[in-house]
Amino acid sequence: QVQLVESGGGLVQAGGSLRLSCAASGRTFSSYAMGWFRQAPGKEREFVAAISWNGRNTYYANSVKGRFTISRDNAKNTVSLQMNNLKPEDTAVYYCAANFRDVSTVRDEYDYWGQGTQVTVSS
Repeated sequence: QVQLVESGGGLVQAGGSLRLSCAASGRTFSSYAMGWFRQAPGKEREFVAAISWNGRNTYYANSVKGRFTISRDNAKNTVSLQMNNLKPEDTAVYYCAANFRDVSTVRDEYDYWGQGTQVTVSS
């Protein structure tokens, strides 16, 4: 079992930056892939970024490519999402998730989820 706790959300103006963090506990962190997803009001939860267990492979949604960077620190059991040049359409609750099989962009392939952190981008 894995427990995930996100932090770092908040209110920022368009063009600004935020850094989200997700702290993991339980199963050995370096044994599984991690992902970030987001859910805006009235919309389905969507893929944002993912990273393999060793950090060598990363994947991004087209909407955030070039603006967001996912990274992980296996020594600290954390995964981060650096978000730059934020846009109002990035407003959502952001969730980190753990995938015990392989890095994936598919929401239903993730095994554990955090509670989420709100990101609001004002225009």
